[in-house]
Formats: sequence, structure tokens, C-alpha cells
Amino acid sequence: MQVRPRTWTEISLSHLRENWITIRGVIPGDCGVVVVLKADAYGHGAQACCRALCDSGATWFGVSSPVEGKRLREVCPDGNILVLSHFGDDCQDILDCHLIPQIWELRQADALEVAWRERGQHEQVPIHIEIDTGMARQGVRSAFELKRLLKHCRAKPFLSIEGAMTHFISPESLQPDNTLRQIEIFRSFLDLMIEQGIKIKYIHAGNSATAFVPGHIEALRDLGRSYGAVLMIRPGMSFFGHSPRISPSGTIRLPPLKPILSWKTRVISLKELEIGATAGYDMTFRAYRPTRLALVSVGYADGLNRLLSNKGVAIVGGRKVPYAGRISMDLTLLDVTEQPTVSIGDEVVLIGEQDGESVSAYDIADAIGTIPDEVTCAIGGHVLRLIRD
Repeated sequence: MQVRPRTWTEISLSHLRENWITIRGVIPGDCGVVVVLKADAYGHGAQACCRALCDSGATWFGVSSPVEGKRLREVCPDGNILVLSHFGDDCQDILDCHLIPQIWELRQADALEVAWRERGQHEQVPIHIEIDTGMARQGVRSAFELKRLLKHCRAKPFLSIEGAMTHFISPESLQPDNTLRQIEIFRSFLDLMIEQGIKIKYIHAGNSATAFVPGHIEALRDLGRSYGAVLMIRPGMSFFGHSPRISPSGTIRLPPLKPILSWKTRVISLKELEIGATAGYDMTFRAYRPTRLALVSVGYADGLNRLLSNKGVAIVGGRKVPYAGRISMDLTLLDVTEQPTVSIGDEVVLIGEQDGESVSAYDIADAIGTIPDEVTCAIGGHVLRLIRD
């Protein structure tokens, strides 16, 4: 007998392919696209998504770590895989899997050299230099730092500097437009790289919002043309169906995208409460009428945020119903008083659609004051991902 999962997600690869076509159609044809698949593709399953995107024509991917890059290389033998975050002594996978690291500290180049010599490798390792234009997170921040880093890397002949990149602070905000200011800062660092004799093959910047703002795309294209480099944009969550919220709203017309993830569970028990009875930890739910509660097999250990307690909604029987009381570690209560036909075993939608009703990752994010990226990334790795179409 097949055991049914207590909670699971369903991933629509057909929606992912459609989103790729839509986004690729918005970004000018002379620009490249780096599909960011960090954090297991924002919780959607990186290997399955990468395989589908490779089949659709994607050739560049971004990951957080060499370990993530190694997993993608298993399903993408020929693609370009950028390591977008810090690495140190864990850089052997960069060489073994032919990943492309971005570098902004001398010790990263030194770590690569140690691994390169231990491995007895003879081929060159392409690297991209990260420029900090205002994020104060990763990247070189001054002309002095950049000159020192370039000198250090060029003293290691196995390193090939082929690209430069930066992160934007607030690409979703057009007033004030900090992005254009950052592009000019980026240009000053690129000028310095040219002065130091570096031939820049690729420059990349921006996220999903950047892909949809014509003014930013054009400014970056001008940048690429100035240095004879290929411009690449790095969208992430938009591929999974979540359009950026560009401010002020209405200034940019966004193309329709399709969410690729649904998150589901089942009713495992039903209970009747009298008026005045309480439910859940700390008695935060109190019945003001004869109340029917459904117990579902999901909780904060699975990634259902506890801040949704008493204010989030799920869908069962084709109608939205509220969470009742505190969300527990692996159990949650729903108030199904208005749904008298709900039965044990019924499917409950936490994210997705059912009979015309829907709950999106944005709905959950808005309820708890965060972003949809966090909502999907939080879904536990132990939660089964079922791949559809």
C-alpha cells in the first residue's frame, strides 16, 4: 500500500517553461540571462527546475555555493554555473565541476590556488569580480581594493578574469532611482578594470525587477556596449511565477507569470467546540459560536510560518478558511464552521488554487510582513516535491 505524504508540494514544470519564454521575450536578445537557482531554486527544487530550463534553452545559472553548483552540474553538464556567494576552503567543487566563482577578496584567490595545485590541474579557471556599489555586503568597495585584487589575481596565471558584476540595492523602486546611480558607480570600476588591462567579457547586474524596467535595461546595455561585453541579467523569483512589485505601482506593465508551486496537506481530524472553548497554545483562539475545527498535518517545522496564527487562510472544499489558534510544530487547526461538508482526508491547499479560490506566496508574505522568496524558501527540505508535467 502506498503511503500518502502528510504534506507535499507540486511543481509545474510546464508553468516554469512558459515563464522562461515570457521573461526571455522581455529581455533584449543581445543580453544574456542568468537564472538564479539559489536555495534549492527558492524552495522549488533546483535540479528539476534546472533540467527543465536547460531543455528550454537556458545556458547560465546562479547558485549560492559550490555544493549547490555541484548538484546542478549533475543535471546540467554543459551550462555555465556561477557561484554568487562566498567560498573558502570548500572550493574543490569549483574545480571539479567547472564552476565560475565570483571573487572580491584576496583569500578567495588563494584558496583556489591551493586547490588548483593539490588537484594538479592545468586548465584555467574563469572568475568574475564582484563590485560593491552600495549594498555593503559582498564586493570590492574602493579603487585601491580593486587594484590590489586585480594584481593578486593576475599573479596567478591559472585565473582568467572574464567578468564583473554588482548587486542593486532597490531595483524595485523607481523613486528615488538608486539603480541608475549604482550603474554609474559600476561604470567607474569597469573603467578602472580596463585601465588595468582587463578585457571584460561579461558584465551582469540586477534581478527580476531589472528585467522589466526598460530604463535600467537600456542603461546596462549601454554599459555593455561601452566595453564590448555581453550584458547579463539575473532574474530569480519571477521564473517561479512571482512578479516583482515595482514602485510606484502602475509605472511598469508586467507580463503575466504563472506560479509553479502548490503546497498541500490533508485533514486528519475534526472537532466540535462549544461557545467559549479555546484551541491551541496560549488559548489565542476562543469560539464565539458553536465551532467546527479541522486538524491538518503541517506546521512550522514544515515551513508554515507561526506568524500566520489566527490571521492566515488555507483552502478546503473550494473555500478559504482561517487558521485557528497558534500554528504548532507539525499540526495546525482550521476553522471550518462554514464548511460543514469537510471530511477527514480532504485535501487542503496552503499555497495554490482549488475550485477557483487561490492563496499565493505573496498573500502569505503580506500577512506576515515579508517577501514571497522567504515563504517558498522556508518550505522544509523534507517536504516532498512532486514534479508535474
